[in-house]
Amino acid sequence: METRGRVLVVDDKENILKLFARLLGDTYEVTCAEDGARALALVAAREFDVVVSDVRMPGADGFEVLRAVKSRYPDTEVVMMTGYATVPDAVEAMRAGAFDYLQKPFLPEAPVELVARAMERRRLRLQAEVLGPPSPGTGFSFTGAVGRSAAMQEAHRLIEQAARLDITVLLTGETGTGKELAARAVHLNSARRERPFVAVNCGALPTELVESELFGHARGAFTGAAQARAGLFEEAQGGTLFLDEVGELPLSAQVKLLRVLQEKEVRRVGETRPVQVDVRVVAATHRDLRAAAAQGRFREDLFYRLNVFPVQLPPLRERKEDIALLAAHLLDKHCKAMGRTLEGSTPEALRVLTGYPWPGNVRELENALMRAVAVAAGPHVTERDLPPEVRERQEGALPGGAAKQLPYRDALDLARDRFTREYLTALLRDFEGNVTRAAEHAGIERESLHRLLKRHGIRSEDFKPR
Repeated sequence: METRGRVLVVDDKENILKLFARLLGDTYEVTCAEDGARALALVAAREFDVVVSDVRMPGADGFEVLRAVKSRYPDTEVVMMTGYATVPDAVEAMRAGAFDYLQKPFLPEAPVELVARAMERRRLRLQAEVLGPPSPGTGFSFTGAVGRSAAMQEAHRLIEQAARLDITVLLTGETGTGKELAARAVHLNSARRERPFVAVNCGALPTELVESELFGHARGAFTGAAQARAGLFEEAQGGTLFLDEVGELPLSAQVKLLRVLQEKEVRRVGETRPVQVDVRVVAATHRDLRAAAAQGRFREDLFYRLNVFPVQLPPLRERKEDIALLAAHLLDKHCKAMGRTLEGSTPEALRVLTGYPWPGNVRELENALMRAVAVAAGPHVTERDLPPEVRERQEGALPGGAAKQLPYRDALDLARDRFTREYLTALLRDFEGNVTRAAEHAGIERESLHRLLKRHGIRSEDFKPR
């Protein structure tokens, strides 16, 4: 079975959604969202290869969709749709990382050709990113392993070994340490490389839809199930299924996952006939699953089924000697993506990068450097091009009066970011990591609070009772 690329189409006009489903449905797996809010929920749960979004929509607009996609999945290609009057908006979106724009009205072949080009660009970027230049003495490499630190080299050795073995792999490590890149490296260096790689964030799936997404459902199995649908296990047939944040699965789904791993078969919701599957599972979590199993929050038998080949990915603060190499690689990557030419980072910028603790790890570093590439005015990335929170939060390096050395606007940004970080930390501590209650108390939307937490590298999980 040939891998079908995933396309998300976002538009508040039903006729546009139907048109895209008809034009692309035979070639790709097309998911439609009637507004930006629905698109944000879908992007939080699953990765798409290409997102096609209208610019102007009620609620969350195309720019918000673009930012959410690029923040979570930098390699996903985004195409913006626009009417003639808003072409400048689309051009601005391209500067922010969009692949191209589609002007309405358009001929039927235009979106077909544009999505095909976006798919090919994504395929080539992922191949270059995951199967990068081989390490000395081996034909295997992946971008997440950039660095000379002993911890990263050990992780690299284990991932190379896991790729050669057709067994279940459990990747552990903090958020942003490169677990999905490692999973892709395992797949693309394995005997299953020509078959599908399917990724899903278990923590972002609505509880009532977890089993349907993973195992599929029969027609009429529940309200809204207008037709039968294969689950992600069947979609990944012959290839690899990446279960990110597997520790967030509800216990009912854990029971069914255990059976799939044991029996190599799935039962769609509402059906009794099993379907045989041949899928390698790579799971990932930032939680201590052994401790969760001891506390009854994760099935112990499932933990042992997943923990066949464990690989721990180290946090960036424990391999600071790799930051300069990673920064050079990421600058080159985003310069190419944005069509810019920069000669690297100044010594002062590298000092700041090395002094920051990177609670969001490589993902946070990448976001910081993506911003720096976008705003840099000279031939080098300077300290001032880095986000204010990175400039401010140096481990033991910022004297109390450092702000007065900065221009007023930068000093104000630092004060605002410091206040926001302290406020969010106190808020989550008071509500024990419950984002819904914290948002209600703060008088802001839950999604807005999530975005603030992500921007400041704060995890609600760290405040929940152990």
